[in-house]
Amino acid sequence: MNKYQYKVQGVDYEVEIEEVEGNIAKVNVNGIPFEVEMQQPINAAKHPTIVKPKVAAPVQPAPSAAPAAKPQAAAPVATPAAGNALKAPLPGTITAVNVKVGDKVNAGDVVIILEAMKMQNNIEAENAGTITAINVTPGDSVMEGAVLLTIG
Repeated sequence: MNKYQYKVQGVDYEVEIEEVEGNIAKVNVNGIPFEVEMQQPINAAKHPTIVKPKVAAPVQPAPSAAPAAKPQAAAPVATPAAGNALKAPLPGTITAVNVKVGDKVNAGDVVIILEAMKMQNNIEAENAGTITAINVTPGDSVMEGAVLLTIG
């Protein structure tokens, strides 16, 4: 394990690299675990095909968390055209999802709570509408820009 300390725009980050396999690195940033995809693998002896199932695995718990997996699986495919994606403003861990698919929300309603750097951040709906898809569950680690849910 390698440990590094960085300062980005006045904020200190402690980065610990746990494992590198192909082009995927498992790291902890200030104690929060992330899987980072690199543009080029560090160790050419390992192939990306071994890594791909690990990348797909975090996506599977979200649909299986709900009893009706098929309707939720169909919803994310249709949602980019059917609504506005609410994206994570910073990397962190989802601690609560305050809505479910089909709920009506107003702009400014707190829909998700995201823990980042040991602080709870309220993620608010950017516009009014109906929740058409939820892509995260409590406990999920997300990167900045990840689509959390879609409001149609």
